[in-house]
Amino acid sequence: MHLLHLISTAVCTMVLVACGQSNGPSVSSVVPSDKAASAPVPTTAPAQQIGLVMKTLTNPFFIEMENGARKAEKDLGIALIVKTAAQETSIEQQIQLVNDLIDAKVAAIVIAPGDSQRLVPTLRKAADAGIRIVNIDNRLDPEALRQSGMVAVPFVGVDNDAGAYKAGKFLAESTDKPTQAAILEGIRSADNARQRMAGAKRALLENKNIQVVASETANWKIDEAYAVSRTLFRRHPDIRLLFAANDMMALGAIKYLLEAGKTQVKVVGYDALPEALAEIRSGHLAATVDQQAAAQGYQGVALAVRLLQGKDVPAITMVDTRLVSASTLP
Repeated sequence: MHLLHLISTAVCTMVLVACGQSNGPSVSSVVPSDKAASAPVPTTAPAQQIGLVMKTLTNPFFIEMENGARKAEKDLGIALIVKTAAQETSIEQQIQLVNDLIDAKVAAIVIAPGDSQRLVPTLRKAADAGIRIVNIDNRLDPEALRQSGMVAVPFVGVDNDAGAYKAGKFLAESTDKPTQAAILEGIRSADNARQRMAGAKRALLENKNIQVVASETANWKIDEAYAVSRTLFRRHPDIRLLFAANDMMALGAIKYLLEAGKTQVKVVGYDALPEALAEIRSGHLAATVDQQAAAQGYQGVALAVRLLQGKDVPAITMVDTRLVSASTLP
């Protein structure tokens, strides 16, 4: 795909991606228990329904997450109901989707929440209705859960701080002279956005030559990242390193940089989307972080099945991340 046409063709691309198959990447590290969900596990009755609530399908990351969950549906013999909001910022819509699943009397809900706090009251309502809850991708705020009176909610995800640190370190190691850097953040009320910003910033500042001159949110969006990047580089024309907390924002930033002729800026993203891998091959993107979206979807459904069977599950299941650059691409 040509990057300059990405925004106008994004919808068509995502429809094509959705038709693809996922190999369901495996989980390579699990904490804090050795009782984590793993395939295969005994199946539930086919009549049991599990709801999967995601942020959006406008980001290919969540298409891969659904692919993994669909594989678990097939492997484990459950009926999966998939609900997605229009955008990653559509929190009220996500709340309504959870309410819809409560009304549908599903047995369990697996949710990748757009906000770490605002979904908690509705999830408490679901738990009070006897629905088992599994949290994936973006972790619900532990204090908000405690204040709501909910029991601990199992979480499947990655160490976002560590993943972003890898990306920031990759950028930091590319310079040995005074250099300006900037960060494009995700939704600031989301735990994974905060963790990625912190990890990348820590790695960048370990290089005493680097000054982080700006850290702005683009709310995970490609078009917003384009606009924010335009403002950032007008204010700070000497920025040479840019960390974007997801690939969609990285792609938006690259589009602006190419149009502005700023080819000397090194950009790193997060998610390992197919479009991002193509930009690594073209030399426009320096690296990205693979956080195994399909594995998160699969393991979230597998944990829900175990909960419905009355089995113990770990409080936290961690999926590995890996840095992807030109030197590691096949």
